[in-house]
Amino acid sequence: MSATAETLLPFDDVLAAFDPALGLEVHVELNTATKMFCGCSTVFGGEPNTQVCPTCLGLPGAMPVVNGKAVESAIRIGLALNCRIAEWCRFARKNYFYPDMPKNFQTSQYDEPICFDGWMDVEVDGETFRVEIERAHMEEDTGKSTHVGGATGRIHGADYSLVDYNRAGIPLIEIVTKPIVGAGERAPEVARAYVQQLRELIVALGVSEARMDQGNLRADVNLSLAPKGSDVLGTRTETKNVNSFRSVERAVRFEMQRHAAILQGGGSILQETRHWHEDTGITTSGREKSDAEDYRYFPEPDLVPVAPSPEWVEELRGTLPENPTQRRARLQAEWGFSDLEMRDTVGAGALGLVEETIAAGASPQAARKWWLSDLARRANDTGVEIGELGVSPAQVAAVQALVDAGSLNDKLARQVFDGLVAGEGTPEEIVAARGLAIVSDDGALTAAVDAAIAANPDVAAKIRDGKVAAAGALIGAVMKEMRGQADAGRVRELILERLA
Repeated sequence: MSATAETLLPFDDVLAAFDPALGLEVHVELNTATKMFCGCSTVFGGEPNTQVCPTCLGLPGAMPVVNGKAVESAIRIGLALNCRIAEWCRFARKNYFYPDMPKNFQTSQYDEPICFDGWMDVEVDGETFRVEIERAHMEEDTGKSTHVGGATGRIHGADYSLVDYNRAGIPLIEIVTKPIVGAGERAPEVARAYVQQLRELIVALGVSEARMDQGNLRADVNLSLAPKGSDVLGTRTETKNVNSFRSVERAVRFEMQRHAAILQGGGSILQETRHWHEDTGITTSGREKSDAEDYRYFPEPDLVPVAPSPEWVEELRGTLPENPTQRRARLQAEWGFSDLEMRDTVGAGALGLVEETIAAGASPQAARKWWLSDLARRANDTGVEIGELGVSPAQVAAVQALVDAGSLNDKLARQVFDGLVAGEGTPEEIVAARGLAIVSDDGALTAAVDAAIAANPDVAAKIRDGKVAAAGALIGAVMKEMRGQADAGRVRELILERLA
């Protein structure tokens, strides 16, 4: 069956017949200066295959050494997720053949992760869901394959493939949840909220840029369906490398509908990896999913065990940032937001953006207004995350400062945001280049007011008779004549001076 011919069951019908179970695997690329087992640079965007050495290329005789900063970051992530920290753990070799891993094995952790048995509470529309963490383990990233030719950009049908090993060996932490059950219709939203909150936590810890657009944070979405009321998990699929919050939610919903259609039709689910297609919002088959034993894990003989002392772990616990739930409660109280306003802010992925905009000088309500109305609409229209629009919190605060100073009104400010999204410069430069500043010069305003009075004698007569509310019509006429750039307050004063 082709990708475009997938049969989907309506979402309500899925919920009537099945219970979903979620599993999320999130890979976090650490921001260490060097790779996991060698001294090569981790700077993003270097020329292909220039940040490599015998160790990360897997050349014979090269010996790895564990990056101590990566171990520290792993422990801090585990503590922030309420995990237990292993007193002793080892690395293992995960064996498989794939061209982006030149050693033909990935150095990872298997049955001895550094962090395990944790949890994180996430909130969706006022309802709290506890996501239990199975493990958070250390490993190295693979290289980047580029498949040239063909219609899909994937290896099947490509003319040839190129591999960039700059990314091979960059430290990763893989955070794996236990099955998330009981979410029902909220399952897609719970998945999104978890990844969103996890990213907030990672950024607060300072261990990664966590930019999904650069691959610093990647989510694999596991999903299965079981007949309603059954306590046996169904066969799962794993949708790989979903790279935005919105796509995590969409991928869960799509797979629920796809699984249900197959099961209702008498078919069975193939345990496999799936590819997510951002443009069409569908998944397509990747490869049959391997079980852990198929990778032939065995202990890495070239690396010593990792044994963090209890004293060091407790020292690191003291460096943890504020708990996300407590932080949201504090910010809500400081900003004076209602429960609904705060839920909408968090749900839009704008909490950090609003916080930074306020820190840059905007009022809480002004910061929320811009991010959740005009900017959220633009993000939705273009299909990107709100933080990827190319507009910074400092710029939003600068636009609001111009509004507060009377240089702009909200209508003109929206045109400034047009310029910011288009990369036309700073807010001040855009105002000057587009000629957007509000006109408050009495000479120009008086001429426009006199023209509006002459063109609307009936309205002018009403104002002379004491019906001051009628001034709104003349103000509107002046604003239209001056393309919305008149100082409305001063226009009103001039109208009343002329007619009162």
